[in-house]
Amino acid sequence: MDEPTSTRHKAAARDLADSNTILVWDWPLRLWHWTLALCVLVAWFTPNRHDGLHRLAGYTVIGLLVFRLGWGFVGTRHSRFRRLGRRLRAAPAFLGHLSRGRPGRYHGLNPAGAAMLVALLLVLGVSALTGAMQVTVRFFGIWWVEDTHAYASDAVMVLVVLHVAGVAVVSRIQRENLTRAMITGRKRLPGGYNRHDCHESGLPASATSP
Repeated sequence: MDEPTSTRHKAAARDLADSNTILVWDWPLRLWHWTLALCVLVAWFTPNRHDGLHRLAGYTVIGLLVFRLGWGFVGTRHSRFRRLGRRLRAAPAFLGHLSRGRPGRYHGLNPAGAAMLVALLLVLGVSALTGAMQVTVRFFGIWWVEDTHAYASDAVMVLVVLHVAGVAVVSRIQRENLTRAMITGRKRLPGGYNRHDCHESGLPASATSP
């Protein structure tokens, strides 16, 4: 029996869409990203009310941070830290281009995203570690541990809001749903290229469009 026309059209549309995208975020990184987001939200809304759940979220964050540090060295191309230094140096210029509506396109993290990643990893690390210290005999009730945990936790939420806002702005400018890209792992190729062109021409997956 022949396949229905509508089904063939849908399959052809999916094939065309896939031919114009490239897999950027591997599944361990995507799972890490969304699990971390969930744990941060749980930790933010549960202090002093659901202490056991708050601690579980905090310890999970510590485990996720350890995983991310390791994955930054052994993960797939766009998960690694080897380009972070160059992206961080490019962040001021990127923000200038972004303010003019011409940020360029990056398959991996753009410079602002790289800066946000570093900031979040550092501040989350401080928040989670001081939270763990608070429940030990040695540091229980120590004022500077409690204050550091509180300020770092507030800073995490400020960074999360900035991250969400940045994703929304860049998605709108580039007309690409970056949230969906972190779910599917796929991002659109620069205009005029397909996967074959990138492979044959040597165009790096992190290239930007003009």
